[in-house]
Amino acid sequence: MSRDALTTTELRAVTGLAGLYGLRMLGLFMVLPVMPLLLENFPGATPLAIGLAIGIYGLTQAMLQLPFGWLSDKLGRKPLIYAGLALFALGSLVAAAADSMLGLILGRALQGMGAIASVLMALLADLTRDEKRTQAMASVGISIGLAFIAAMALGPWLASCIGLSGLFWMTALLSGVGMLIVWRWVPDPLRSTKHLDAGIQPARIKSVILQPQLLRLDASILVLHLLLTAVFIAVPGLLVQAGWDLYLHGWIYLGSMLLGFFAMIPLIIIAEKGQKMKAMLLLGIGLLALALPMLGTGAVFWLLFGLWVFFIGFNLLEASLPSLISKQAPMAAKGTAMGVYSTSQFLGAFLGGLLGGWVMQRWDAELLLWGATLLVGLWWLLMLSFAAPRHLSSRVFSLHPAQVQDAAGFKEKLLGLPGVVEVELMLEEATGYLKLDRKELDEEALDSLIAGN
Repeated sequence: MSRDALTTTELRAVTGLAGLYGLRMLGLFMVLPVMPLLLENFPGATPLAIGLAIGIYGLTQAMLQLPFGWLSDKLGRKPLIYAGLALFALGSLVAAAADSMLGLILGRALQGMGAIASVLMALLADLTRDEKRTQAMASVGISIGLAFIAAMALGPWLASCIGLSGLFWMTALLSGVGMLIVWRWVPDPLRSTKHLDAGIQPARIKSVILQPQLLRLDASILVLHLLLTAVFIAVPGLLVQAGWDLYLHGWIYLGSMLLGFFAMIPLIIIAEKGQKMKAMLLLGIGLLALALPMLGTGAVFWLLFGLWVFFIGFNLLEASLPSLISKQAPMAAKGTAMGVYSTSQFLGAFLGGLLGGWVMQRWDAELLLWGATLLVGLWWLLMLSFAAPRHLSSRVFSLHPAQVQDAAGFKEKLLGLPGVVEVELMLEEATGYLKLDRKELDEEALDSLIAGN
């Protein structure tokens, strides 16, 4: 088989794990746009309790994301994935059977305890060659985006047919399907190893958190998902007030997200190819600041237009921030940086539910959206001091035995090549990681050195 093609094992790993990610996203996000409406008459329901029920999964995800990753290094990937899916299914069943807000909140917390995102990425790294890992992870990222769009579109329509309880029963069923995928389709790795681009190293967490540039990006994804959760505590009610029944909401979200996605594509090209990452980051934040007051007017046109502008900014930031983390993180701590970033994302979802519900209980949707606008303004000011990253690319390659034996000398030779900015060698896994400046790089010399010539 050509080295440029995925092997059968890699293809099964990518399709299986991307599908599993998608199923989990469906289960988590189908309920987001419908819970504020369907829980209004639930026993014990208050705006604060509804917000807590929406966001609590993010707290348990944030708490257990890193521990699940560490345990998978010791106990194996698949046992932790099965355990996480079982917890997710149990939480779904508890939520489906709940007859009080306390039971529903408990179910959502249990759902979040199935924090297997980092384990799935580690398993994907175990099952793919170094040179194919970026492609594999990009495929998973695409599945996550598509699943989010599908969940927001399908959730209102399904909820109008089978109710909120039915959505949770469906989520439990999807967890069972996920277990079947892991059992029958995803290959077993020959061994589980630590990967710089997918693994989490506890000793590096403190340095990652204290790095100012990475801290700004972690704060950014926290605020972005805080806003997403808080906005969708307010928006469903605003759509009902504008005259749209619940079963129509999915079409509105689908149109807004798809139009936002297509409008975002040229901006991403400008950011990456035109090397305007910081400018596009500030533009995305600015679009959110523009959209939120539009939503707060309650007028039909501004509500729809505001949703479109919101999703342009959201999609732009959701695509840009992981790329910026990858560019800013030291090569030796890339996986750890992504783990902290993911934890910040889930913590943002929790805070969005909690704070959004609290504001809705004391005031109203308009004040919630204006408060969110103020938060976005502060975020924009914070990111003014963000240093634009160097436009570096990554390369992962396998080490020959002679290169492992003379690791120090080989590393020195690599760093002596024009355009090689950073080198990390994982000797136990016989893998090398590079950060490269393509403008200065002598590709032929690098290929020759890596080949052992």
